[in-house]
Amino acid sequence: MNLIVTILEQGLIYGILSLGLYITYKILDFPDLTVDGSFPLGAAVTAALITRGVNPYLTLPVAFAAGVLAGICTGLIHVKCKVRDLLSGIIMMTALWTMNLYIAGTANVPLFSQQSIFKNDFINGLPTGIKPYMTVILILVLTIICKILLDLYMQTKSGYLLRAVGDNHVLVTSLAKDQGNVKILGLAISNGLVSLAGCVFAQEERVFEISMGTGAMVIGLASVIIGTSIFKKISFVKTTTAVLVGSIIYKACVAVAIRNFEPQAMKLITAILFLVVLVISMGGKKKVKGNAYQWLAAQIIVWEIMVGERYAN
Repeated sequence: MNLIVTILEQGLIYGILSLGLYITYKILDFPDLTVDGSFPLGAAVTAALITRGVNPYLTLPVAFAAGVLAGICTGLIHVKCKVRDLLSGIIMMTALWTMNLYIAGTANVPLFSQQSIFKNDFINGLPTGIKPYMTVILILVLTIICKILLDLYMQTKSGYLLRAVGDNHVLVTSLAKDQGNVKILGLAISNGLVSLAGCVFAQEERVFEISMGTGAMVIGLASVIIGTSIFKKISFVKTTTAVLVGSIIYKACVAVAIRNFEPQAMKLITAILFLVVLVISMGGKKKVKGNAYQWLAAQIIVWEIMVGERYAN
């Protein structure tokens, strides 16, 4: 039972991250590596605020706003400075490494003695029987709110423009709209959700660690691919719902695999699982469309492992 609760907690937190990846991967076709920096950005902001006595619930919108700013910077580098999309994300991810250190003050900030959205006077006053499940309940509520708000946004005029940029940017131009500004908006929302996930993750794990974002993009991308592949023929299931389910399934696969191997094998297991997911998603296709992530995904697996090990040391 504890394993199932843990899988749900981790799966739903990374589900929020995956909703952000869904925007860049499925809608904008933008290989945004900013994710590996904006995830710990949310955690760094949270750690800095909580250790200064700020209400932990206020860290949620602040972390989201910080991620929005990071996404805007990536968009400006790409759109205004004419830097390629992949390089824009790499530049911003690298810059955020230093920014996160400045914000948090150190590479590791324990939050065990601090109040969080999962541990405070209100939670402590709840009946004993419900306390063990309050963490997963709060994460579920927050995830559903993010999903509903994203679904509602996608039904607005701005949301349709965002979809049009990825599918047919000429149409956006014909409507007298600047596709560059629409891209910037999409990157802002995406990284805002990713940063929010980092905020929740830091409070759930009760620690900020500078390398906690390494591999975040791989996890989110795998979740999106799993969810959309499983539910692609089920029309009544929204894509955002499929993404969340995909995140839970991915975390369940990782948890089962980790139980049978040593902890240091986690990076290798993650890479293998992601490779399997990627191969399955492309199976049966005679010709793969020019999706930026299809090329990026193959290149990033070994890179994520090498960088993750180097940062960890």
